[in-house]
Amino acid sequence: MLLAAAAVLGIVGGVAVGYGVQAEREPTPLPPLNQVDLAYPAKPAAKGQEPPALAVADDRGLKTEGDLRKLLLPKPAGAKDVDYAPEDHWLSASSYAEDFESPSGAFEYLMDNGIRRIATTSWQVGEFKTVHINLLQFRSNDRLGAADRATTLREGLEEENGYGQPLKGSTEGRSYVLPVDREAGFVDVYEARAVVHRGDVAVEVYILDTKKISQKEITSLAERQLGRL
Repeated sequence: MLLAAAAVLGIVGGVAVGYGVQAEREPTPLPPLNQVDLAYPAKPAAKGQEPPALAVADDRGLKTEGDLRKLLLPKPAGAKDVDYAPEDHWLSASSYAEDFESPSGAFEYLMDNGIRRIATTSWQVGEFKTVHINLLQFRSNDRLGAADRATTLREGLEEENGYGQPLKGSTEGRSYVLPVDREAGFVDVYEARAVVHRGDVAVEVYILDTKKISQKEITSLAERQLGRL
């Protein structure tokens, strides 16, 4: 119960400070267009023939138009389900917003930025270690919701934890190992996070444990999740 409470508080504190930073910062130029790379068929068409249709492997956008939950990392062998996680792996915008200090403000932010759907997964390894992953998909419009969500969370984390470790396969993805949360009478809580976006999907990765979490572990986990998009 202590770890579950710490997990929720850790997620709340981190993502909430991101929105605080966003609200206080000066206006900044818009980020680059939130657009997946142009995709081409594996083999070019012969002269006079119709070009072959793009396969899912050739077009990243086709992956995220299907069941977004299938792009979540699978639960590792031996890991256990987490009681507070939704069984169907869908998370409503209102439920997601409830974990913030200002749920109404968080919900309004999501709506304004064109939130489309949220896929989520959680698992527990051993007695304490918990992993939580969110895939937030935004509608394609001029608000660039996925890029904005990733930037907001990243800036909030960097304000207190430095630049972070770059993620392979991304120009702006980062992973962070946070300082231990130590309080008399409670177990020490260690936390690591990663944030990145690809196309219209923002990725949030969390690890919580009572033992120190390595930078390599959170980075590898985030890179494997990014590789599925």
